[in-house]
Amino acid sequence: MTLPALEITGLQASENRTPILHGVDLHVATGEAVALLGRHGAELTATLRAVLGDNPARSGSIRIHGVESIGLDAYAVSHLGVAACPARPDIVSGLTCEENLLLPLPLEGVLGGGLSLTEIYELFPSLRRCRSAPGVNLDESQQQMLALARVLRSGANLLLFDQICAGLPGPAARTMGQTITALKSLGYSILFTERNPDFPTDVADRGYLLEDGVAQEQDTADSAASLLASASDSPRILDASRLTSSQGVSAHIAASLTPPALASAVMEAAGGVLDTPDTADGTGVPMLTPAYAQAPALTDDYTDPLP
Repeated sequence: MTLPALEITGLQASENRTPILHGVDLHVATGEAVALLGRHGAELTATLRAVLGDNPARSGSIRIHGVESIGLDAYAVSHLGVAACPARPDIVSGLTCEENLLLPLPLEGVLGGGLSLTEIYELFPSLRRCRSAPGVNLDESQQQMLALARVLRSGANLLLFDQICAGLPGPAARTMGQTITALKSLGYSILFTERNPDFPTDVADRGYLLEDGVAQEQDTADSAASLLASASDSPRILDASRLTSSQGVSAHIAASLTPPALASAVMEAAGGVLDTPDTADGTGVPMLTPAYAQAPALTDDYTDPLP
């Protein structure tokens, strides 16, 4: 029997000594996309941080491709083939798009099995067209496409996305789903979070509802989205203006892992230009960089911004 790409059992986690996850159980099969839905963005992001090894204050079990990772740090976890798709690329302006794409990777030669240049260009035709363009001339959407392409080159096959449809208009969100479907067909396993119950539910094979730090599996992502919509009396999208430093919210944790890369990869089919801000919600909160890319240590304090 094939082992799940990700299996979480009894996950508990705290941020700034405050319990935030109280028993998360979920699994992601190989080649499957699973939606984790919830009203509290902090809980959703904390789950992904725990999987990535970014949060040492966690207990329970997290098995990645059958390997227990609950006691591993972020660097060791990345060697198991899991990666958060970066929200902000690290582009070398003096190099061309293709030269940036071919830069050595943190895990190069460790994981193996990454996509070839030909496969990258088949998945992202826009990168082929701008392959000779200087990195400094790439627009934001092309840079985000490039960031995702570099992750796919690394050999990581368990991909994490936070708030996958945040800020996207309906057509672009639906087209993003087509990109997720393409990644699944290539054998990638995907866990994504979302606070908006109106996201395209056909993107996910299954869904979980994360409420008060506990995940409840639903028959379908559509049923999870329906429960999310009916359970919430608050606005469906978190009011990012509430994420202020006076509340002790960590900029890193409050930030989204959302990959504008996927949205950008889809722009042609969407038939429009996506307004991608510098930050996840346009409030000045920086985006989180995956630990495997040697991001700075997360030291800010954090509390759940929602009551």
